Amino acid sequence: MTDVDPVELKRLKWRCRRGMRELDQLMERFLDRSFATSSEADRALFLKLLDTEDDILWRWCMGRERPEDPALAGFVDRLLTLPP
Repeated sequence: MTDVDPVELKRLKWRCRRGMRELDQLMERFLDRSFATSSEADRALFLKLLDTEDDILWRWCMGRERPEDPALAGFVDRLLTLPP
């Protein structure tokens, strides 16, 4: 994996702020624990999640809906299994 620029990490941390504490914590958990060691594909999926509207992201995380993209759906599943 490539090293992550600290400035980029700060920018991503800001983007993790969703306005819902549960979503904030979920996104920050991945960023803090897994982003630096993740594959480029998983990093791209995480960035795609950050571009997703909060209400859609919330429905995905609550299991009320699933992303149409199977790779994104699998990533959401993995994200939800990260320990608190």
